[in-house]
Amino acid sequence: MARLQGRVAIITGGASGIGAAAVRRFVKEGAKVVVADIADAQGTALATACGNDAAFIHCDHTQAAQCEAAVQLATTHFGKLDILFVNAGTAYFGALGRLTDAEMERVIEINLYGAFRISRAALPALKAAAATLTGGASVIYTSSLQGISARPNLTPYTAAKHGVVGLMRSLALEVAADNVRVNAICPVATETPMLSQFMPAGVTPEQVDAVRKRVIEQIPLKRIGAPEDMANAALFLASDEAAMITGVALPVDGGMTTG
Repeated sequence: MARLQGRVAIITGGASGIGAAAVRRFVKEGAKVVVADIADAQGTALATACGNDAAFIHCDHTQAAQCEAAVQLATTHFGKLDILFVNAGTAYFGALGRLTDAEMERVIEINLYGAFRISRAALPALKAAAATLTGGASVIYTSSLQGISARPNLTPYTAAKHGVVGLMRSLALEVAADNVRVNAICPVATETPMLSQFMPAGVTPEQVDAVRKRVIEQIPLKRIGAPEDMANAALFLASDEAAMITGVALPVDGGMTTG
């Protein structure tokens, strides 16, 4: 039987990158998926391609009402909510001394406050579903290697992603008695549209190639992550195979944090 047969999931940031890969993977494994994103055309196209197994909703997860609407769509259209994959986020590159208040607020709002809001909206439905699930309902966050380590010139992003790991760990303890498991994946640099945002503005293609080569040299498996790598990790944490796993920040990093 498929690993998510009969499950219903919301995936934020589901229209592209890691989120889109997870939508396709979860559907392949039997789930019904609400694709929640602000990219209407991409999200609608992806949901349409998945047929009756997916539905799209415009959702900026920093907006509480839109989070509530996404949960309502899952419970009314598909009947319940078993899995929440909080994947939406944004990047930042630059020295702290040049960081504006508006930039700081945007990075923290999207990466951390949005995660709080969609989690708060989803918890009642997740707890209700968990009562009948042997392996529990599941919340998965996309943090980052910057959520468990650090590099220069990514300070607001790193702070936000550390915050996501803290949110995950505390919530895992808070809802364990409700049979809801809470974990995070911590991806290495991954081939998504957001990857270019981790480089300075105005870099040349040659400079981009040089940065990519340096990153690959630092990864023991000698490749940048694929969205499917991250989707597979999220799938495992969402499935009953991870029934005894909660409160874990899982590096999906080709061995970078091993040494």
